[in-house]
Amino acid sequence: MTDVRGNVLYLVVPCYNEEEILERTAEVMREKISRLIKEGKASEKSKIMFVNDGSKDHTWKIISELCREDAVFTGICLSRNYGHQSAILAGMMEAVKHADMVVTIDGDLQQDIEALDAFIECYQEGCEIVYGIRNSRDTDGFLKKMTATWFYRLMNWLGCNVIPNHADYRLLSSVALHALAEYKEVNLFLRGLIPTIGFQSDVVYFDVKKREAGHSKYTFKKMAGLAVDGITSMSIRPIRMITALGFLVSMLSALMIIVCLVDWMIGKNVPGYTTMIVVSCLIGGLTIFSMGIVGEYVGKIYLETKARPRYIVDAVIWKDKEDKE
Repeated sequence: MTDVRGNVLYLVVPCYNEEEILERTAEVMREKISRLIKEGKASEKSKIMFVNDGSKDHTWKIISELCREDAVFTGICLSRNYGHQSAILAGMMEAVKHADMVVTIDGDLQQDIEALDAFIECYQEGCEIVYGIRNSRDTDGFLKKMTATWFYRLMNWLGCNVIPNHADYRLLSSVALHALAEYKEVNLFLRGLIPTIGFQSDVVYFDVKKREAGHSKYTFKKMAGLAVDGITSMSIRPIRMITALGFLVSMLSALMIIVCLVDWMIGKNVPGYTTMIVVSCLIGGLTIFSMGIVGEYVGKIYLETKARPRYIVDAVIWKDKEDKE
């Protein structure tokens, strides 16, 4: 085993309209951090960082109250809703200024917080990145389970290096986070981006619990958007597929021209009205679909070239333990 590494731990918790469960989440996480500190696995400087991603309810008010009551909590408020991935990145980039290791975890208490011990153990053994992988999807409904399964299969088939059944429950060391900070793209897909960093990594398996309150903020629309962002930011295979499809259609068209010429020369007269309509609709549909895929990539390039900020921090609440009233 390697020498003991720095053990200042920060939990980064993205929050969007989590007022129903936030106080319970804070209680569970505070208890876990206290136990880790007592066992010597985490420093007394460790903190729980809530990132308010433009919530429309009382989430930020609750975070503010928690921070005033206990210095273990700190809060970041983004100027508007930037999305789950940007909220995670904002928390990590703020936390790396103070932490040796940062764990990102959802605020719904479904991801087993007891897995933190295994995360820290892997980190102390020299891993810079530790991925949390769920053991099963028994807590998901049929539709969520099916779409998630196909999501990972599609991403890997299209050339995106994603780890199946890994969401955003992971540990990154300060070394890995400083490397991640070098990635400047606006189109964020952390599940595919982080594996490209390299460094020694490991996985920790955990059980998923039922959500104690509230409801999932990842709708089908958001999942579809995440898939599109992941594909367009991590793979150019769809463009190559369009090229291959265009070549195939061109070959078929050339073959049809030869067949038509042969029929004309032997005097065979086939009306072919239905065939013409079907082929025209097929080619037209493929053309529009292909233009849509290319347009999606062009749109992403447009966003990248503008280089707008990935998030804007509106407020930060910070208090050291010695400042506690």
